[in-house]
Amino acid sequence: MTSTSLPIPGAAPLPRRSRQARVVWGSRVVTVGGDAPVRVQSMTNTDTADAIATAIQVKELAVAGSEVVRITVNTPEAAQQVPYIREQLDRMGIDVPLVGDFHYNGHRLLTEFPACAETLSKYRINPGNVGKGDKHDKQFAQMVDAAMRWNKPVRIGVNWGSLDQELLAQLMDENGRRPQPWDAKSVMYEALITSAIDSAARAVALGMDPNQILLSCKVSGVQDLVAVYRELARRCDYALHLGLTEAGMGTKGTVASSVALGLLLQEGIGDTIRVSLTPQPGESRTQEVVIASEILQALGLRNFVPSVTACPGCGRTTSTTFQELAKQIDDFLRAQMPVWRKRYPGVENLKVAVMGCIVNGPGESKHADIGISLPGTGEAPAAPVYIDGEKATTLRGDTIVTDFHQLVETYIEKRFGQTEAA
Repeated sequence: MTSTSLPIPGAAPLPRRSRQARVVWGSRVVTVGGDAPVRVQSMTNTDTADAIATAIQVKELAVAGSEVVRITVNTPEAAQQVPYIREQLDRMGIDVPLVGDFHYNGHRLLTEFPACAETLSKYRINPGNVGKGDKHDKQFAQMVDAAMRWNKPVRIGVNWGSLDQELLAQLMDENGRRPQPWDAKSVMYEALITSAIDSAARAVALGMDPNQILLSCKVSGVQDLVAVYRELARRCDYALHLGLTEAGMGTKGTVASSVALGLLLQEGIGDTIRVSLTPQPGESRTQEVVIASEILQALGLRNFVPSVTACPGCGRTTSTTFQELAKQIDDFLRAQMPVWRKRYPGVENLKVAVMGCIVNGPGESKHADIGISLPGTGEAPAAPVYIDGEKATTLRGDTIVTDFHQLVETYIEKRFGQTEAA
């Protein structure tokens, strides 16, 4: 077996290469792009005209970790309620930025309801749905004018399900005249990218600060998304919003979003992300926020909640104790985070291990900040606990679960409470 004097380099995401945008969102000034953190976004599915229901769902998404929440603004009734939604959120102490999602009539709503235009933190403009023919440029200009009047950033969001058909037809005609025509999918890619970049150029020509523009080109296939965003990032330096549109339900949507966003983020592409899951019946809308946060945390780009390492189980772990304890600890840590973010700065970096037998249990526990190795099948009924890499105690008896729970709380108070006191 040969060795080398050179260490194996660790994998790390490439630096992001988008321009850095100064974006005023709510009561905060948030930097997007460049070296700023990748932001997690979500969207409500309530009727925006129902201000109370919408405010409640926005709060749930924000508490779950969404840093930006988009709401549909599609009718005069919805536009009228936007200031009241903001008012309800402010009363609840939720300062998450609200993004207005406009299609077809955004130019009219932003003009006729100035309180809505002023209240929103950002506008989403779909260039495929701002009007046809002569109306397209005029209505697009009206929306950009509203953004400049109220000093709001915009996301020019192209979607292949609502692509500008006139542009697509033009590019197909041009493609037909090529000596070697592209395939249909390549023309579609080009239409998406051209629509986004040309719309941004038009907004800049109208007087908009390019640092107030974000772009997105959403599709629903993993390989399609990767191909489009690689080329989009190559051809512009605008901050980019990532997301599979119509990712799907449950496991399918989770896996597809994780793969697509993970690949692009690893290459340094993407500044805000959304996981567009179709909720399972009865499932909370917040699931998309949890998955988006987990993608960033798995890549090592950000930490949102303490991580809990737990083994998958095998024939050595016929007891479900370690599974139950891992879930209890994970649920407890997530539930406490809205309070702990202020009380214990840095607690999101905590690493906990809950292992099921002696094979990997002690090793994984030593690598964690605090870890426990529960007894596997045929092992002595003892559970060693490791804190900061050293064996601290051994738990026994029927109270192992509650005792370890208390040790975790004590550790958090001791380690992260000192930061607050300082």
